[in-house]
Amino acid sequence: LLLLFPQQSGLYEYKIFGGLADCPPKLCVDVYMDLDFRKQWDQYVKELCEKTYDGEEVIYWEVKYPFPLSNRDYVYVRECQEMDVDGRKVWVVLAQSVSVPQCPEKPGVIRVKSYRQSLAIESDGKIGSKVYMYYFDNPGGMIPSWLVNWAAKSGVPAFLKDVQKACHIYSQST
Repeated sequence: LLLLFPQQSGLYEYKIFGGLADCPPKLCVDVYMDLDFRKQWDQYVKELCEKTYDGEEVIYWEVKYPFPLSNRDYVYVRECQEMDVDGRKVWVVLAQSVSVPQCPEKPGVIRVKSYRQSLAIESDGKIGSKVYMYYFDNPGGMIPSWLVNWAAKSGVPAFLKDVQKACHIYSQST
């Protein structure tokens, strides 16, 4: 895990390089893209669904934050493409926040208005996957340093373990 600290905004950007040794890339992508399944394995999901506004598929995601902090929610679009890069299959998922007037902010929940994520997954040359993720959001409000430190040291590695567990469950159920 690599943390970057951009001076202009004072906010963290995350770059994650990792491996999921026993999860093939297509399985990782399927698990990652399946919103209904994510509600089963991601303990931080309060609400997660796809909605259509003006013909555009938009995702609404409310994330549980620890007490006494307010939950955050996201409204974003995402796209997944399978690419051929010099004979290698690479799956790329791009996500970015959008402003949708028909999806107003909820009282007591802070809307994350600036969110970007890029994810690339490819084979590790064996049965597993190599994963690269770039992630940025502006969570708004005052986020205590202990929570930022927890996310960097424990939260992100725990999330990758959760994804790995979810892949095992998903592969057995399909």
